[in-house]
Amino acid sequence: MFTGIVTDIGEVLTVEPRGEELRQIKIACHYDVATIAMGASIACCGVCLTVVATGVQADRQWFAVDAAAETLRVTTVADWRQGTKVNLERALKVGDELGGHIVAGHADGIAVLQKRENLTDMAQLLWRPPPELGRFIASKGSVALDGVSLTVNEVDDETFSVLVIPHTLRVTTLGALAAGDAVNIEVDLMARYAARLLQKR
Repeated sequence: MFTGIVTDIGEVLTVEPRGEELRQIKIACHYDVATIAMGASIACCGVCLTVVATGVQADRQWFAVDAAAETLRVTTVADWRQGTKVNLERALKVGDELGGHIVAGHADGIAVLQKRENLTDMAQLLWRPPPELGRFIASKGSVALDGVSLTVNEVDDETFSVLVIPHTLRVTTLGALAAGDAVNIEVDLMARYAARLLQKR
């Protein structure tokens, strides 16, 4: 589990195919890799991936993860290349501060930025999520975009907007986004379970 509070921006070093349905991705980071256990979970742009190797290359610390077919199909991981910047968050520990909202790291799909309005030190971002996810997104509710916990401002039939504060623009990859860019989206877990309960009822 995660909180949607990004703690580092990593950079993809290599993407190595491992057969037809698997890629191993090496990501440079500022974490002390001596503290990252094999099998640990790290959210990479909101996608929970399992660490399979760690090391140091040219004074840069890195960890490697495997991305399988389903991850490549429903997230932006399939488009990652050498140099791609990646929001990172290590798994939540019992007793950690819950600064964002509960994020599973199981991306539901890809949202596309429709419009960016730059305000004084902030940005208003208008997103189009996959049609099937719209019912899970509510004004003042939570959503994770590329692993960043955000509060939804306005919602209509096809889009929703978020206001991104200066700190978030500075310490995540959201600051570099432009119209047409795609991100991983994870809707609020509580909304998903509430919808399921209503469906069963």
